[in-house]
Amino acid sequence: MIPTGTTTSGLTHWTVTFQDAPEMARIRADRLRRDAHIAFVRAHPELQIGGALAMRPEQDFPGAIWNVEAKTRGDVERLILRDPYYVASLRRYQITRWGRLPVRDAPVA
Repeated sequence: MIPTGTTTSGLTHWTVTFQDAPEMARIRADRLRRDAHIAFVRAHPELQIGGALAMRPEQDFPGAIWNVEAKTRGDVERLILRDPYYVASLRRYQITRWGRLPVRDAPVA
């Protein structure tokens, strides 16, 4: 039996929630840094999905979220610290382990 939150390959599901300072808008506006960030994301298949968060349409993004598959929390943190968008003084993050209910082929009660 595979523990909840662990993939068949032994990796764990993690969610990273980023909270950005308002000055982070300047970082996101830098085209070269944005291109480097996108290349970074595409080069790391363990980063399953990610994107900016906005509380309302047309609002500046106050943060972002990632779903990551990795062995350890330390692996996730190393990924964060290498991201071109990570600036310690402007971006805080929280790493949370999460479980995933198998939806396909699961018996329904």
